[in-house]
Amino acid sequence: MAVGVFELFSVGIGPSSSHTVGPMRAGAVFARELHEKGILERVASLRVDLYGSLAATGHGHGTFTAVLLGLEGFEPEEILPHEVEERLAAIDETGKLNLAGGALLEYGVKDMVLHPLTVLPRHTNGMKFQVFGADDAEGSPELLHEATFFSVGGGFIVREGEEDSAQEELDASKKELPFPFRTAAELLGRCSSKGLSISDIMLVNEKASRSEDEIRDGLLHIWAVMEGCVESSLKREGLLPGGLKVRRRAPDWHERLLKEDKDRDPKYWQEWVNLIALAVNEENASGGRVVTAPTNGAAGIIPAVLYYALNYAPGMDKATQEDKDDVVVKFLLAAGAVGVLYKEQASISGAEVGCQGEVGSASSMAAAGLAEVMGGTPAQVENAAEIAMEHNLGLTCDPIGGLVQVPCIERNAIAAAKAINAAKMALWGDGTHRVSLDEVIVTMRETGKDMSHKYKETAMGGLAVNVVEC
Repeated sequence: MAVGVFELFSVGIGPSSSHTVGPMRAGAVFARELHEKGILERVASLRVDLYGSLAATGHGHGTFTAVLLGLEGFEPEEILPHEVEERLAAIDETGKLNLAGGALLEYGVKDMVLHPLTVLPRHTNGMKFQVFGADDAEGSPELLHEATFFSVGGGFIVREGEEDSAQEELDASKKELPFPFRTAAELLGRCSSKGLSISDIMLVNEKASRSEDEIRDGLLHIWAVMEGCVESSLKREGLLPGGLKVRRRAPDWHERLLKEDKDRDPKYWQEWVNLIALAVNEENASGGRVVTAPTNGAAGIIPAVLYYALNYAPGMDKATQEDKDDVVVKFLLAAGAVGVLYKEQASISGAEVGCQGEVGSASSMAAAGLAEVMGGTPAQVENAAEIAMEHNLGLTCDPIGGLVQVPCIERNAIAAAKAINAAKMALWGDGTHRVSLDEVIVTMRETGKDMSHKYKETAMGGLAVNVVEC
């Protein structure tokens, strides 16, 4: 299926789309196949192998527990934080996993086989699932089913051996779109020939699989989950989990802002943007419910910039609720169109190209969304996206302790401000610029290939080794 706005913006749990959401989704697929093949009753044992970045930073990113939940049959879009806590507590207490909801096995995190220095050919985020039956006459267990998956960023998964067919399916589905595009040049060409905005092009494509009302309702739901994420975060106090002793700042900052900015003075816009970004990513770091935008590690940028659009863009002080809903829909459609470009031409996986693929992509998408709702032409919107990514090139992913806390949380706030500035710079121009968005995307991809593996979500370089954890 062609990548669309609802693939880029999906609801899941923290702290990582590639390390939590993707592995849970893969585990759930494997569990479902055990039912479909009718072999669940014959399963006597389970083996899970995790490779590369999943093994290296899986503990801090919640990978191991996410895999367990997926193997029990839970889907990241549906499971709630309290269910996560209940099931993990039960597994820890009993030492048993309820495989696919129908087979109790003695299995837990300690039983997973980790290969942090082994990277499978397709992607660094590899995982292999195997189930075995009873021993045969020679004392060897019978292999009943196995599958290898790769978590390629943003919660997307690819199955080993199906890469070519998946690409063929993607190409075929794109041909069914009214206005298919893979590059920014193609997207701008569509806008020019049809006299449509970038969000209009994306809307028409989305209507190939959903009604306009479904699209609108779905995007407003995405925004509601983002808002709910902020509200939940503001109720939490104390330290973030994981042992780094990072203090939650969002509740205190919110209380201070309510006292200092009673009349919503525009001079406080950046403080509010910082607050939204911090709140979302503190909730993500807590394993809360968030929206991949386009990843969990960068989940706070688009909500923060969209908050700016709804509260500080010209004319929004007199906007009706319907007007604001229109802004949300238009913003997310334009941001989604730019997200498609990164997903198609490069990567949104920190384990593959560094944080430039996560925070950089999100900043670029947010800049495009803001420029769109502030009246930018397609060329200005493309320019805004280009500026934001150009100044995130080379951004490394070096989480301390393998946790999405330092530098991830603050990085979202900084990137949100970059996105706003990029949009403003683009809107002061006429859309013409020397470096194209396509050139920057290709550069990001090549930079990611050249980047040392130490700086691609392995916690083996940068801040992860130069800062004492405790």
